[in-house]
Amino acid sequence: MAAGADFFTLDSVTIHLHQILAPPSQNLLLGADDLGRSVLMRLIDGAQISFVVAFSVVSVSAFFGTLIGTTASYFGGGWERLLVAIIDLFLAFPGILLAIAIAAILGPSIGHLIFALCIVGWVGYARLARAQVLSLKNRDHITAAKALGTAHWRIILQHLLPLLLAPLIVEATFGIAGMVIAEAGLSFLGLGIQPPDSSWGSMIKDGANFMLVAPHLVLVPGITLMLVVFSVNLLGDQLRDYLNVKTE
Repeated sequence: MAAGADFFTLDSVTIHLHQILAPPSQNLLLGADDLGRSVLMRLIDGAQISFVVAFSVVSVSAFFGTLIGTTASYFGGGWERLLVAIIDLFLAFPGILLAIAIAAILGPSIGHLIFALCIVGWVGYARLARAQVLSLKNRDHITAAKALGTAHWRIILQHLLPLLLAPLIVEATFGIAGMVIAEAGLSFLGLGIQPPDSSWGSMIKDGANFMLVAPHLVLVPGITLMLVVFSVNLLGDQLRDYLNVKTE
């Protein structure tokens, strides 16, 4: 739905008073919300926003987290101790609370939402990259490359990063599921996507007021959110088994 949304003319914001809280029917496959807007169209619109937020946050977080974790662990010393201290600081309290605080300070918008989630999202990739590099940098081929005078950046790019890709890909897969939930949670709290744009979290929030008369307003985005996260987690499990990534 997210990939194909631009190929369809979505009418997710037009108000239709004659179909307010309409149940699912032949004309409205998933019913209408409290303003008469098609739940299906808003679901597709929300899927695209979740797609953009999740992949943007995971891409930026994975890039900077891997870069910071790899270089700090490779060179060691004070940089590594500083990185460990920063990671411990971020892990001292739930990351979603920090994201909520940042989003509240900056104000609700999709750009601020992505920035807030990136601030807390890079830590996991930096921690994983640091742990992997600690076990890889003393291998024979790395020692041989250093003895031959190979530049540090070439060792990192050509010898270390290829060995880091498998666990990082698996971590990124699970990260997408986490970002989808985080985006929905912040939008549910009013700190994410703002009307008239659609978000699964805001759809659940708006539908909660009509649970008794129109339960489809909550069930449709809630079940969709659950299935998407469940599917992405299954994909992560399959990738972990296929790439033979061991967890401790």
